[in-house]
Amino acid sequence: MADNLPSEFDVIVIGTGLPESITAAACSRSGQRVLHVDSRSYYGGNWASFSFSGLLSWLKEYQENSDIVNENPAWQEHILENEEAIALSRKDKTIQHVEVFCYASQDLHEDVEETGALQKNHASVTSVNPTEGEHSAYLPSEDESSCTVSCQIPTEQTPNSDLESSLEINDVEATGEEEKHCDDKTCVKSASEEETSENVLTTEDTTLQPRKNRITYSQIIKEGRRFNIDLVSKLLYSRGLLIDLLIKSNVSRYAEFKNITRILAFREGRVEQVPCSRADVFNSKQLTMVEKRMLMKFLTFCMEYEKHPDEYKAYEEITFSEYLKTQKLTPNLQYFLLHSIAMTSETASNTIDGLKATKNFLHCLGRYGNTPFLFPLYGQGELPQCFCRCKAVIDQFGQRIISKHFLVEDSYFSENTCSHVQYRQISRSVLITDRSVLKADSDQQISILTVPAVETGTFAVRVIELCSSTMTCMKGTYLVHLTCTSSKTAREDLEPVVQKLFTPYTETEIENEEDEKPRLLWALYFNMRDSSDVSRNSYNDLPSNIYVCSGPDCGLGNDNAVKQAETLFQQICPNEDFCPPPPNPEDIVIDGDSLQSEASESSFIPEANSETPKESRSLGNPELSSQ
Repeated sequence: MADNLPSEFDVIVIGTGLPESITAAACSRSGQRVLHVDSRSYYGGNWASFSFSGLLSWLKEYQENSDIVNENPAWQEHILENEEAIALSRKDKTIQHVEVFCYASQDLHEDVEETGALQKNHASVTSVNPTEGEHSAYLPSEDESSCTVSCQIPTEQTPNSDLESSLEINDVEATGEEEKHCDDKTCVKSASEEETSENVLTTEDTTLQPRKNRITYSQIIKEGRRFNIDLVSKLLYSRGLLIDLLIKSNVSRYAEFKNITRILAFREGRVEQVPCSRADVFNSKQLTMVEKRMLMKFLTFCMEYEKHPDEYKAYEEITFSEYLKTQKLTPNLQYFLLHSIAMTSETASNTIDGLKATKNFLHCLGRYGNTPFLFPLYGQGELPQCFCRCKAVIDQFGQRIISKHFLVEDSYFSENTCSHVQYRQISRSVLITDRSVLKADSDQQISILTVPAVETGTFAVRVIELCSSTMTCMKGTYLVHLTCTSSKTAREDLEPVVQKLFTPYTETEIENEEDEKPRLLWALYFNMRDSSDVSRNSYNDLPSNIYVCSGPDCGLGNDNAVKQAETLFQQICPNEDFCPPPPNPEDIVIDGDSLQSEASESSFIPEANSETPKESRSLGNPELSSQ
């Protein structure tokens, strides 16, 4: 393939993270000649999703990776005398402090492998006894010991990268029928699973059934392809920039989403559901009738707070938490508004920021469901791939190629280029559990929970719990993501929250589990670099035609990535439309004149906006602002 590449491009994009992929797609749509390359064997960079075995392979790469010396200096022959090379790093240093714990029972045998696997490689997995929970099961520190067993795990392939089914944004309800459909399409049980088949739940509502059998580690390995584990945990606001871009560009046909079904709160040691829509508020048993009226009145004000400056102008300099105390709201309502609707903390936001966040939350209600959020089926890693489908991505080449513009994902820069850069860190944890943090009539719930910080200098922890119908975990389990801004290592930041919500899986099981926490089967902790606030001037000696794309930020939504992509695109293609819809194949005229081209484009725009009627039909749930 390398021999067939042209020798000149308008734009070369290095990296397949979300901002790089959006920018590359936008440039391609505007008629630029784009070369999109990535040295990794998977899409997405730190935005990627992995199957379970793929995640273990990815972790092993970071464990064993050392500074790589370029063994083939042939590229130096292509550098001319008046040119200076900018070396790119072949080692990704954006992930640190990786620790993995396995709590599920270890019944591994030599022949345990992932269902549907084509090839194998060895990876290390360590069990952690409940009494030895302080020992690291992966990348142990110097003072820690671990008991390692060897099992065979297949080499990871890009998850769902060859998915060819046509997908679109829709409102998928969490019903048993939907889950059954997904199982019929993707689930295959091997004969060797007969002994553990009772562990796989076969009914929609499992919350009332006692669990007599345990999920073992070998079962997780066998069902590993059912997992799609995100490195970065985010949701999409239903009226956010990314949803608007997906619809405008018609890239939405490559993806499908589920609505987040519950907003939860953690208060006084208990997990509670937060009422969001007007119907939820008036059906809530947690609020008194007086509280319901208070809440509806305040939310109605938040939807149009700009029209009533007298209500908040005097409080602009204080925190949103202090402002809520002046609004005749009960402590119960103040807590819900602060942590679960505005999703901020006592000290993080002022009054204006809190009102804006509340309005944005309410503005997104009802577009696709009862909550403001959507989650992409098969994980966040699908989104970069959606935009990569607008053009081809090449993994390597060996020739001299000239380009006017270079977009580089910042993890590719060498230490010399980044020597003056100060990065923030994100603390991440990924858990596999046996049930939800809050029981419900259906076991197919997708929930977001904010756990407030309890110590000065620490940050609130965002918890996103995914069920099997999101196509991110095996049936009978939940995939839980924890995220916060780092103050220490990921384990030190997040383990206290994990201990509040979950209990380790143990060999001895109590029959009555009514009052017990969900059991923890497997846990991963790691720190991820956050370069979202780094100025381009912080990098050393970058030519003016090299643009920097940052990795994921700690925010819940994807607006930062979209804003970054649009800013970079406008620098490369001033006055061009950002990521326009593709031309209708029926209207393409290869040798046509400009008039025909304009007619072709205008004839397609109504089709690109064809989501609007569908969106309007999905507004079946009344918004809080209507009260």
